Amino acid sequence: MGEDELHARLKAYEGRPAAVGGTGRDPVNAPMIRHWCEAMGDRNPSYTGPDAIAPPTMLQAWIMGGLGGHPGRSRAYEELLALLDEAGCASVVATDCEQEYLRPLRPGDEVSFDTVIESVSGRKTTRLGTGHFVTTRTDVRVGGELVGTHRFRVLKYAPARRPPKERRPRPVVNRDNAGFWEGVGRHRLLVQRCAACAALRFPWLPGCPTCGSPEWDTVEASGEGTVFSYVVMHHPPFPAFDPPYAVALVELAEGVRVVADVVGVPYDEVRVGMPVRLGFRRYDEELVLPVFEGVAG
Repeated sequence: MGEDELHARLKAYEGRPAAVGGTGRDPVNAPMIRHWCEAMGDRNPSYTGPDAIAPPTMLQAWIMGGLGGHPGRSRAYEELLALLDEAGCASVVATDCEQEYLRPLRPGDEVSFDTVIESVSGRKTTRLGTGHFVTTRTDVRVGGELVGTHRFRVLKYAPARRPPKERRPRPVVNRDNAGFWEGVGRHRLLVQRCAACAALRFPWLPGCPTCGSPEWDTVEASGEGTVFSYVVMHHPPFPAFDPPYAVALVELAEGVRVVADVVGVPYDEVRVGMPVRLGFRRYDEELVLPVFEGVAG
């Protein structure tokens, strides 16, 4: 199919319904308003008390279909998505939304809605890949009265080919930490110990932060530890990494804390307090890094 023919077929879906006669799964209610405000940190008094209204930006929350999707999605919308899939635009990402509010929603309001395919763009090239923006407009009503409009835009695209994977950044090795990296190369995690007061320290430093002594030796960590804190990285700026992945601050049995990747368990199963065990992973011919593997409870 040529580009002109595809564009004409896509444009033919503009103005056709994407969902008709939809209804909110729940009436507007105080518990959902409270959860929303707590998540957003919004303490506006308008959203509490006997005369409470719902935060305007919750408009979409009352019409979302949940994990089961929208059972009222139209055949026309399904055909449009299938056409884009056939054209190689099988990936999708939400890009933005716009909302207009005509009156506040209040607890007890029962919403209904209709959605129309408002526009389908020509072929666009983005960093993610090449595809088409699809914009839908949802009119939200209460008892037949229009209370708000929600425009939602997605990009259906063919992912761009990724360049060859780059190498991970190299650690900065200097005279103060060279011994640590030499240990890692031998699959040993070495922790500094002050020769004067025996305090353990990590990362490596030229002097003891407890007593100030410049004298030190090392002890080898047992490798046992627990997750003290963690983050899940979704969008790092480095092409050498494969998000999402979990990075943890691990408290070793010796009492010091180390930052490293958590491997061997799904990133979304990492938890504070999870027991982990030291391992070492080779990333290329030069780079070996300590990692921590989740231990089954």
